Amino acid sequence: MRLAGESDLPAIVVIANQGIEEWATLDTEPRTLVERRQWLTSHDTRHPVYVAAVDGQVIGWASLNCFNPRGAYRFVADLSVYVERS
Repeated sequence: MRLAGESDLPAIVVIANQGIEEWATLDTEPRTLVERRQWLTSHDTRHPVYVAAVDGQVIGWASLNCFNPRGAYRFVADLSVYVERS
């Protein structure tokens, strides 16, 4: 496991779209590289994105996401975990 970087985005997109294709997420539209790049850069140390890799190949990713921007939710995060289909 390590923090995700720009070079991980193609694999993150593929894995995210597998989840959408299989109705394993509430997302309904395929993700794009441009959208995921913006998504990755919007994350910070409080809400990181991690990838799991085996022999250099990304096999999954996880992210903490801001649940709600209102102050009362500042200590609450949404957790996403996606694993490559195979």
